[in-house]
Amino acid sequence: MTDPVITYTETDTKGRYVARVAGTSAEGELTLSKASPRTVIVDHTGVPDALRGQGIAAALARRAIADARERGQKIVPLCPFFRAYAERHRDDLADVIQW
Repeated sequence: MTDPVITYTETDTKGRYVARVAGTSAEGELTLSKASPRTVIVDHTGVPDALRGQGIAAALARRAIADARERGQKIVPLCPFFRAYAERHRDDLADVIQW
């Protein structure tokens, strides 16, 4: 598998990560809402069937976590996938996840 290329776009209140893999037009996404300057809510992670099983959703989660750490933000894990990911890595993410 080729590592996905992840890009981030944002508005004043929302953010969206998009993962693309060479050779396909399908894309995975992770969206968030900005609750405050220090808190974001991950509300959706989606990966189409064409990209399933390649670790795309986990790559999106890792990127969102790294960016939140860099910005000094906390993440509220509303999205079921992201919440499960955070639960599996609870000790490593204690500084960035707001339960």
